[in-house]
Amino acid sequence: MDRWHAMKVFLRVADGGGFAEAARQLNMSAPAVTRAIAALEETIGARLFIRTTRAVKLTDAGSRYLLDCRRILADIEEAEAAAAGAFARPSGTLTVTAPVLFGQMYVMPLLTEYLKNNPAVTGRALFFDRITNIVDEGIDAAIRIGHLPDSGLSAIGVGSVRRVICGSHDYFAKHGVPSHPADLANHSLVAVTSAWNSLEWRFGRESDIAVSVNPQLFCNTNEAAISTALDGWGLTRVLSYQVAPLLAAGRLQTVLSDFEESPLPVHVVHSEGRNAAAKVRSFVDFAVAKLRANPLIN
Repeated sequence: MDRWHAMKVFLRVADGGGFAEAARQLNMSAPAVTRAIAALEETIGARLFIRTTRAVKLTDAGSRYLLDCRRILADIEEAEAAAAGAFARPSGTLTVTAPVLFGQMYVMPLLTEYLKNNPAVTGRALFFDRITNIVDEGIDAAIRIGHLPDSGLSAIGVGSVRRVICGSHDYFAKHGVPSHPADLANHSLVAVTSAWNSLEWRFGRESDIAVSVNPQLFCNTNEAAISTALDGWGLTRVLSYQVAPLLAAGRLQTVLSDFEESPLPVHVVHSEGRNAAAKVRSFVDFAVAKLRANPLIN
């Protein structure tokens, strides 16, 4: 007996309300449908239908088996579709989103490399410092920084980043190095925020140390704050990936490392699961491998 075929016949009988209708839908003879159901009942050792002259009804065992059949056959179809698509050539428009600086620094290089290897794909890079709605905004893949809310999206961890306080060597030579978050009150600070007033910065693995800071300079972009810190004007607080190349080059240095909050995870997120189009699946696999290998975000 072909078990999968018998299960499909069972579903058609259950959904169609009878053997004759299932036979018509499956282009089978009624006796063939009857034999398939009988063989299935014998295999599983339970009666699936109650047959009367008026109707065909599911038994209790049949009702339970129906739910399992739907799930099993759906999983098989999904696996087959994923396997068939594994060898499809990536093509079409691929839309990718990320936070602005992360996109510029880390996504663009890997996206252009991916497009070079997949000439049938056209790329769209959308970089925003806000959370995008992947489904509503037609986005194929996104980089998300921070803890993810529960959702139906597929998320693959690729690294983590930290919130860091940093400044130039010249600044520290002139003004000293803070040894505790409370010492920030004695330093020039440039803050990245849309709120033009005093702020509360949190420190510690449990974010249990709260320090009120009064920056003298506010910026609405990370680039401006980092540039100001590079010039030796003051200290700024940003995410580690935003200054990782500058730290590696020795142009900036971090302070108060012992008081940092817990790292924030970085994920590649998409919505299509195993049934993703070849362009999405291949890009996600490529991006995950590249980002995990990048020491600046790990």
